[in-house]
Amino acid sequence: MTSAQIYSLDIRLLRYFAVVAEENNMSRAAQRLFMSQPPLSRHIRQLEERLGVTLFVRHTRGLTLTEEGARVLEIVRPLLALQEKTYAALDKLDLEKGPLLRIGLTTAFEQGAFTSLEDKLRAQVDSLRIVRRDSLELVRQVQRGKLDAALVALPLEAGGLTVAPLDWQEPLIAALPAIWPEAESVSLSLLSLNSRPLFWFKRERNPAFFDFTRQRFQHAGYIPSCIEEPLEHDVLLARIANGEGLSLLPASFAAIQRQGVVFRPLSNTGLCVGAGVVVLPEKQPKFEWLITLVRRQFTAPQ
Repeated sequence: MTSAQIYSLDIRLLRYFAVVAEENNMSRAAQRLFMSQPPLSRHIRQLEERLGVTLFVRHTRGLTLTEEGARVLEIVRPLLALQEKTYAALDKLDLEKGPLLRIGLTTAFEQGAFTSLEDKLRAQVDSLRIVRRDSLELVRQVQRGKLDAALVALPLEAGGLTVAPLDWQEPLIAALPAIWPEAESVSLSLLSLNSRPLFWFKRERNPAFFDFTRQRFQHAGYIPSCIEEPLEHDVLLARIANGEGLSLLPASFAAIQRQGVVFRPLSNTGLCVGAGVVVLPEKQPKFEWLITLVRRQFTAPQ
């Protein structure tokens, strides 16, 4: 591995590896990390490929560290311990400033939709920390106690959390390459896009929403030819502009002006994205004011 590859290595891969090494079992490690087993297995294989070593011997009883794996674990443990110490120090710094609200905002919607909410929160709390991630990652952080609450996209599996749905949703619209003939249409049906490649996510990223959209696709007779969706929206829009495919995004993304990309409404699909606040059940009374504030902010389609 080159120096550039080392410095670009995601520390989360090292954290995942350490937990798997402690559990010697992929299933138990996945439960501890609040994630499903297949992506965790892929992360471990990715780390092995990046390092150029075999970290585990796989067998029917679980996993055993190789000699190289044991050396890697010895190397990364001080780094992971320092990371925890750093986070703890930063948390203490925030507490010294006053009560801290740690809230997550899903990247499923265009972030301008949250501007007014953020202003109201800053006016009400002494210290505010906002984390912007996909909804599933926000659920994991609330489950682990790293966030007090999160505004997520629905439907979503949120095991062990209280979900307070909002009376607010956005329809999905088509983001198309401007060079496609379909871009000239005022409104589109899913059937009219059947021959076009669709940037779409894998089911493991959000099983509940994946199943919801699949049912809607089937009802409309839409059989998309899917290509894997980039995680970053700027990369996704760049590839759409390049003519590689289309995507279906919440309507708030139409506020983005990207050369080579046009947004068009879809007719009679029933495809929409809802929203809700997730909190740990034992924390719900403490953050009922937050749920009420968010509900007042999002009471109707925008």
